[in-house]
Parts: sequence; structure tokens; C-alpha cells
Amino acid sequence: MSTERLRILHTESSIGWGGQEIRILTEARGMLSRGHHVNLLTPASGMLFEAAHQRKLPVVGMPIEKKRVSALAAIGRWLAAHRRDYDVINTHSSTDAWLMALASIWLRDVPPVVRTRHVSTAVGNNRATQWLYRCASAHIVTTGEALRRQLAQNNGFDLERITSVRTGIDLSLFRPMDRYRCRRELGLDARPALGIVATLRDWKGHDYLLDAWSRLCRRFPDWQLLVIGDGPRRARLEARVADEKLAATVRFVGNQDNVPVWLNSLELFTLPSYGDEGVPQGIMQAMACGLAVVATPVGAIEEAVQRDRTGIIVEPRNAVALADALGALMGNEALRRTMGEAGREYAHAHFGIDSMLDKMESVFRAVVHQARSPDG
Repeated sequence: MSTERLRILHTESSIGWGGQEIRILTEARGMLSRGHHVNLLTPASGMLFEAAHQRKLPVVGMPIEKKRVSALAAIGRWLAAHRRDYDVINTHSSTDAWLMALASIWLRDVPPVVRTRHVSTAVGNNRATQWLYRCASAHIVTTGEALRRQLAQNNGFDLERITSVRTGIDLSLFRPMDRYRCRRELGLDARPALGIVATLRDWKGHDYLLDAWSRLCRRFPDWQLLVIGDGPRRARLEARVADEKLAATVRFVGNQDNVPVWLNSLELFTLPSYGDEGVPQGIMQAMACGLAVVATPVGAIEEAVQRDRTGIIVEPRNAVALADALGALMGNEALRRTMGEAGREYAHAHFGIDSMLDKMESVFRAVVHQARSPDG
């Protein structure tokens, strides 16, 4: 493998927070630790910008939140001045991918673009989108094999130009810890806990989880539900918990930096998502911590959760099926332990950060080599 240092530019137009933004930060930090040069263009108003600053990662504020002429002009000016400073560009959302592609039309010697698809949202088949993926992008990366196959089947994209690179997690951080010590550190009581770690968006399935919980809390009155994460639906979900008199057993804790400690305070993890998923980091993190998982088969989730071995897969948007699966594990400590241990072993074999970095390095080097070759 080549040891030449790469000069990598990431772009991200999102101003929100979730697994996609965490993936970018994790990958950037990993590439920097390997000696590569990395920079990030993202809106200064976004959470990713602030998170990059806090982690002392190179970042430039760029007003690219929306597809508008001013955003195109801004990224065009910056690219004109800095395009020769980079070997490859990695775009992450639709808006920044389009802005970068359009800016490149008027500039020469622009580095090749790798387009990362983090979610399973359908890609359009119109001529413009086909151009974006087939011509303006040198390669496509997906965060799961299911997403890769989806693009080939639904859009006719060549599988040879698409690589699945699952997000890697730091297995030195996400590992089993003493549950009771973690609870004391977090100020939690001794009740066993079911938990979810996810941005509070509608399609993450929190409403279906609360539907299921209203059934489960009567069967398991000694359990509690911890909702870890924040997002646009928090106020609505909290109001629902109050209205349905579930506040004694449901706790919203917001975004947390010490996620490994929170995960290790749980007995069981769930993510009842019903759309737009790759392989969610919360699931991989929970498995690495030795937790059994109850999830749905959307996106590429089944590339992590092995049915009836590391967890239980249920039909999306089905609160009854979700309650049945959660109840089966809440009532069976031995089964939780067996699935959790199998999940931890699977995580160590498949979810490490080095695997992600190795694959992304290979993709970047391949497109750089192609661009430099006489026929590139």
C-alpha cells in the first residue's frame, strides 16, 4: 500500500447533528492521526463547525447551508484559491455535493470528488442527478452494502464505482464497563434501563418506542427508559410523556459526550427506526458495549444486527411487535447476556475504526491515481 500522504478536503452543508456528522469527525481525526492533511468546509452556524473546533480539527466556515447563488459563489471563490492544495474532495450531503459539482464546471484542475452516501433515502433518476453521480463524482461511497446495492438496482450505477465503507467506532472507548459504577457516575438510580441513542427525528421511531413503552411499563414497573440524544422532536416527545403520565419511568437526557458510560448503564438497547439509515453508529456502539439490540430491518441495519443472535429484528412502525421483542429480552437476563456477548464479539471483528480508515484510504488513493494517469 502507498505511504504517500493524502490531502483531503471534506464538505458538509448540514447544520444539524447526528451520525453523519460524527462519521465525518471520526474519519477526519483518524486520517490526521495517520499523517494525512485534512480540512473541512461547513457552515459556521452548524453544530459540526463547533464540534470540529472543540476537537481541534481543521475547519473553515463556509455559507453552504442551501443551494443558492451566494453559496455557489462562495465555494467557487474558495475552490479557485485552494484547489491545488488538495488531492481529493469528499462531499457528504446533497447541497454541498451539488455546489461543488457546479463550481467545478468553471474551474480547471479540481481534485476528483468522492461522494459519500450516509443514508438510504432514494436517489432520483432525472438527468441532472445522473450527471452528478456518474460524471461529477469519481467514486461513490456508501455506509452499508445494502445502500450500495440499492444505488445499483434503482439507479443503474456501476457497482465497480461504488464502495461500501461502514462507519468505524473506537473500540477502546466503546467496551463493557461496570454497570453499577457507570450508574453512580451518572447519578442514575438502580432500576434496570432500556435505552436509545439517536437524534430525536421522527423516523428514528421514538413515537413507536413510547407506544411500546406504555405497554411495557405495566409489565415491568421496575424498569426505566433512557432517551439519549436531542433533536427537533424533543419538546413534542416530552409533552407526550407528560400527557400519558410516563414521566416516572422515562427520562430525556439530551446529547451526551460520554456515550460509552451511558450505554454501559443500560441492560438493553433499541433503535426502532423506519427509514433513511446506513448502519447506525448507536447500534454498533451498543453492541461493542455488550448490549443486546432490538431494531428494524431498514437501511443497512441487518449488516450489524444478526437476527436472533446479537438481537431481535422487528417490523418497522409496529409498536406491538416492538413491545413483544423488548419484553422478551427485558424478562430474560440470560438471553440478554448471551446476545450481548455475541454482539460484542461481532463488533470487535467488524466495527473497528481502522477498517473504515483503511477502506477510505484505498478509495481516495484509487481516485487520485486515476485522475493523475494519462487516461484519467
